[in-house]
Amino acid sequence: MTDAAKLSLGSKQLDYPVMSGTIGPDVIDIRKLYAQTDAFTYDPGFTSTASCQSTLTYIDGDQGVLLHRGYPIGELAEQSSFMEVSYLLLNGELPSKQELENFSTTITRHTMVHEQLATFFRGFRRDAHPMAILCGVVGALSAFYHDSTDIHDPAQRVIASHRLIAKMPTIAAMAYKYSVGQPFLYPDNSLSYTGNFLRMTFGVPAEPYIVNPVIEKALDRIFILHADHEQNASTSTVRLAGSSGANPFACIAAGIACLWGPAHGGANEAALNMLREIGTPDRIPEYIARAKDKNDPFRLMGFGHRVYKNYDPRATVMQKTVREVFAELKVTDPLFDVALQLEEIALNDPYFVEKKLFPNVDFYSGVILSAIGFPTSMFTVLFALARTVGWVAQWNEMITDPDQKIGRPRQLYTGPTQRSYVPVTER
Repeated sequence: MTDAAKLSLGSKQLDYPVMSGTIGPDVIDIRKLYAQTDAFTYDPGFTSTASCQSTLTYIDGDQGVLLHRGYPIGELAEQSSFMEVSYLLLNGELPSKQELENFSTTITRHTMVHEQLATFFRGFRRDAHPMAILCGVVGALSAFYHDSTDIHDPAQRVIASHRLIAKMPTIAAMAYKYSVGQPFLYPDNSLSYTGNFLRMTFGVPAEPYIVNPVIEKALDRIFILHADHEQNASTSTVRLAGSSGANPFACIAAGIACLWGPAHGGANEAALNMLREIGTPDRIPEYIARAKDKNDPFRLMGFGHRVYKNYDPRATVMQKTVREVFAELKVTDPLFDVALQLEEIALNDPYFVEKKLFPNVDFYSGVILSAIGFPTSMFTVLFALARTVGWVAQWNEMITDPDQKIGRPRQLYTGPTQRSYVPVTER
């Protein structure tokens, strides 16, 4: 590593400090670039720009590595729980047994939502997309919880963080219930975070709901695998909104809105739709041939990843989980046979292996969620539910970062130069 990066621009010769993290690429500190050169850098999508310092999540896409506070995602998904991972992301260390119990109890006590929110839901059309409802309701939380919107008060930031993590499953379940015309169910404090969500989603007042431990574990793993993913589009949106001083509920609503974009949160739905298009296992060779044909626009969804150039480490856990869920639910749908056979081909066909088009987490999660009984319109809602803890942890880190300023990306202007206004009668 060099002590400085040297830049030659016209007659100017400038040195810029090189910063090193604990792991990962070095970063050239260009904060003084504009002041010293009157020039910006050009980086569409900010894919070569570090927008912040963070201690939360590390990704090495080439090696297929994902760490939360240093812990590999595979170990967390196999051995931990979503509540434990949430504590880890928020506090930096794994909790003791007592700390985990206290944290879980705190979250449980915040799961109920203000009763007037039920009236708020009725303002939406019955056929409204659950993500539209989720975005609107979360954005409105600041109108109900005035005592936790002061971002300069550490105690209020903690309360807001706990409220968002706790109430998101309740709001998500209410969005689903509203869309299918069923009554809302209140949370049950005797159940786990994930078990409670399953009951609020699929239970009805007329009979008791028994949580299936295999399904509960599978969904808890999916939540863990989606809890945080470094500075992705929605997380960057939360940080950007937060940099203006917006309240935490507004910031998380902004993240939900960004996640709703099909290029971000809709990948598992796209993968499931592809499986439905293929339909039956006998049509797989036809679609494999189309995927290999450069002149055919068809692409296999759920294979390969923008960040992971190797195997998606989250998919390794899901590969096992999908079989556990299928066995427990005695799945016979040909769509799932298509999924398993496609997986086998992708892991062994030289074409896919050479291009590293391995099944990713979206491929497996969409299949699992469908088997459990979630409609595709709920897939991104579940993604948002899980990612809320990451957004909240990133927001808290941003608020306490002394280097953080209000976000203000620059541009390369290519429009008209200055010109004089011409009255409408003379045009």
